[in-house]
This record gives sequence, C-alpha cells and structure tokens, in this order.
Amino acid sequence: MESYECFKDLAIILVAAKLFGLFAKKLKAPQVVGQIAAGLLIGPSMLNFVGQSDFISTMAEIGVVLLMFSTGLETNLRELVKTGPVALTIACAGVFVPLVMGWALYGCFFGFAPIGSEEFFRGVFIGTIMTATSVSITVQTLRELGHLKGRVGTIIVSSAIIDDVIGIIVLTFVIGFKSADSKPLDVIIKTLLFIAFSVVVGFLLYRLFKLLDKRFYHHRMIPIFGLALCFTMAYCAEKFFGIADITGAYIAGIILCNLRDAEYIAGKMDISSYMIFGPVFFASIGLKTNFDGFSVQLLWFSLAFVAVALISKIIGCGLAAKIWRFNNRDAMKVGVGMMTRGEVALIVSQQGLSVGMVTPEYFTSVILLILCSSVLSPIIMKLLYRGEDKPDHVSPDGTHSDIDETDEVYAEY
Repeated sequence: MESYECFKDLAIILVAAKLFGLFAKKLKAPQVVGQIAAGLLIGPSMLNFVGQSDFISTMAEIGVVLLMFSTGLETNLRELVKTGPVALTIACAGVFVPLVMGWALYGCFFGFAPIGSEEFFRGVFIGTIMTATSVSITVQTLRELGHLKGRVGTIIVSSAIIDDVIGIIVLTFVIGFKSADSKPLDVIIKTLLFIAFSVVVGFLLYRLFKLLDKRFYHHRMIPIFGLALCFTMAYCAEKFFGIADITGAYIAGIILCNLRDAEYIAGKMDISSYMIFGPVFFASIGLKTNFDGFSVQLLWFSLAFVAVALISKIIGCGLAAKIWRFNNRDAMKVGVGMMTRGEVALIVSQQGLSVGMVTPEYFTSVILLILCSSVLSPIIMKLLYRGEDKPDHVSPDGTHSDIDETDEVYAEY
C-alpha cells in the first residue's frame, strides 16, 4: 500500500465513525456501537472502502492503550476504599459467575475440551469476555432518576471499577496460559513479578509526579509525561513480563489517578482519543468483523451468549448483594446495573483476536450483547426505581441539592 493511502483511509474512518456514532446516540445506543457499524459498512465485508492494514492496526492498538490509560485515570481509589468489602464481594461474584457460565455455554455448543487444551482456554476466554462491565449507561440512568449518590448507585459504580480490575487480571492469566510453551507456574510468577514491579515503580513514580504536579500544576508537561508513562508501562508489560500491553496502560492510569491533575490529564487524553485513536480502534473492530464463517450454529450461540451474559451478572452480583443484606429489590438493582457491557468487552475481545483465541465472527456476539444490555438496563432500572424518592435531587427541606459535576467522568466519551 502506498504511504499516502493511509490518509484516505483515516479520512473515511473518521467521518463514517463520527456520523454513525451520532446516529447511534440519537437512538439512545452507545456511540461505540455506531462506530463499529461504520467500520463494518466501509470495511471488506460490505463496501470495501477501507481495508485492513498494518497502519490501521497500529493506530487501533494505540487507541486501545489510551482507552485503558484513561480508564485507570478515572478510577476513584478513595471511593473503592470507602465501599471496600461490599463492592469487592459483588465484583468478585460478577466476574466468577459469568466466567463459569460463559465457559459452560461454549462447552454446550462446541464440546467440553480437556483442561489445558486450546479449546478449553477458548471456552474460558468466552467467559472472560462476559466478565467485563461498563456502567456509563447505568450511571447516566441513575443520574436522571436522582439515585446516583444513593447506597445502590455508589455500590454499582465502585463494584464496576473493581470488576474491571479483576477482569483485566483474569485476561492476563488466560492469555498467558494460552501460549503453547507456557507453564502455569511461569505465568503465575510473571504476573506476580509484574504486580510487584507495578507497586514499587508505581509508588516511586507517584511521588515524583506528585512533586511535578505541585510545581507545575495544570501545565501541559504533566499530561505529556503521563502519556510517556502509559506507553512505557505498556511496553514493559509485554516485553519483560509477557502481559498484555493494556494491563500496563491501565496500571499507569491507576498510578496517576490520585494526582490533583488527574482529571486534567484525562481531559488531554480524551482529546486524542475522541478525535482520532478511539474512532479508529472501534471502527477497526468493524473492519475485522466478517461473516464468512458465520453459521446457524453461531447465530444460536450469539443469542445464547447475550442471554447468559445478562443473566449471569444479575445472578452473581444480585446474590452477592443479598449476602450483604440488601433487600430483594435493591439486590436486583445491583445486578441489573452491572449487566451493561461496552468498550472493555470489546477491548478484551480484541486482545483475544490478536492472540488467536477467538475468530472475527465472534465480534457479532459481543456487539449484540452491547446493544441488548444498553437498551434493557435503563428500562429495567427505571421500572425498579418507580415510585421511589429522588435523594440526589431533593434535600429533606424540599430544596434541590447540587450534584457533583465530577460525576461526568463516568459519562460515555
């Protein structure tokens, strides 16, 4: 491909992704769904305006690294500590139950393979995709209903953050075990070494960035150094520990999330992500999706995949909430609030594709899951909250209270 062809591809991708993203937003669906649809339309499967290339793949990889870095930056560690054991229990159940049910679903359709075989890890990976949670739509719904700052709303947001952390750890292990020459002990040792490396280096770098932040508050140097840290951690994770680069990028965000300038850094990252790298990443999923291997069996699998993914979150998170003495209705709210899927599920799927754990046609199942969960979750949440007071909006004396504008950090980018 001639070098200048990449500019044509980028122009087509950006225009199509933006237009379809806005159209999806009008339909009350996540913009990422529209961007994926744009990639599908302009890609080899349909109009063939843009083909897959090393350049687009590299741009998409940068996009997913930036997305995970931003996710780490937006993590509220203080909120996690405050909600503590409750959120951790719900998050663990929200990972374990979908993981097991996803593996069982794959086994029912394609056969249960021996433990340790490639097919076994493929089934585990299907479950790993189901573990991801995206609460941007749930948070927006709770805000509109006036219950974002209530007990249930706070637990949902905190649990979703921990859920994603655990999900990334599970992804790291599954991809590590998948390699034919890998040994379980080696994978565990490398993961533990990376965690130790992240803790030590993270503490030192946090202290350094804190000094820089104090000296150069709101200076453009801070986001630039932060971005350099993101790429460095992504490189170190892959090069020295054999761990997915997105894990390193996520850790880099966690290191900086408590800085005074964390939101400033995230804002600068969002500009690049929103303008170019994010749309290219999500459109690239559409470009890679093809229907050559799609069959009736895969269609039934996709429908079952959506049903199991939704139900497993409700069962896992809802039962965990019951353990902490939530009433039935509030436990249901927690389960429904945690069942939405979004960009993290796509990121996990993309990583699986890159190492050969899934084939492109499985993206259809994931996209269908995102659509269904995005539509059903707000509807069910509104029904569950019907007739209840709105504590976020109305104070005891009847006057309207302020809503923290920093909640916007959870809104869909």
